[in-house]
Amino acid sequence: MPIPTPHITAKAGDFAETVLMPGDPLRAKFIAETFLEDAVLVNNVRGVNGYTGYYKGKRVSVMASGMGQPSIGIYSYELFNFYGVKNIIRIGSCGSFHKDLHVRDIIIASGACTNGNYAMQYNLPGTFAPIADFDLVRRAAELCEKAGVNYKVGNILSSDTFYDDGNSGMVWAKMGVLGVEMESAALYCNAARAGKCALCICTVSDSFLYPEENTTAEERQNSFTKMMEIALELA
Repeated sequence: MPIPTPHITAKAGDFAETVLMPGDPLRAKFIAETFLEDAVLVNNVRGVNGYTGYYKGKRVSVMASGMGQPSIGIYSYELFNFYGVKNIIRIGSCGSFHKDLHVRDIIIASGACTNGNYAMQYNLPGTFAPIADFDLVRRAAELCEKAGVNYKVGNILSSDTFYDDGNSGMVWAKMGVLGVEMESAALYCNAARAGKCALCICTVSDSFLYPEENTTAEERQNSFTKMMEIALELA
């Protein structure tokens, strides 16, 4: 497919090798304006803001993914396969299932369970287990340690539904799943198929165990700066 693609208007070379990918376009804008030098808007199709600039002298891009596996599936596929991007680091919010994870703690998703069918497209004779790039996981954990952030590494659930019909996500906790979001499994599938690298780092915005701690939309957009800084250092 030639570029621009149906969903990204950027030209060849507009994206850096590493793209940070929050779900929220306004979080992408906040990161570009707060942390990047000489940031340039390279995409705004459907309001999905994408920027490229410099962080501590390193060229880095940030672009929103939207919500859900189909959305991040489209954007990450086009970045990996048509724009030469080598690494995508999802920086999102998630709900926590774990008693030792509170709001503003971090989950590094080494693997992504899912109730969706994104991997069915590959016609595999079994069940594919979407996982992150180990080197990115290892380095992200080291940066969390250095920053003194409370974090856990493990499985996350990428759910195709936000409002379940009476089914509690807590059943996944029985299998050691740390929390729930909506994008990582598709991102990891696309990275595996393209031979590229991906990682999901999520800040806990809501807790199934401590609902009194839950955050607002504005807090999710502008205040999860530890996660942003860790991802930028990783990039």
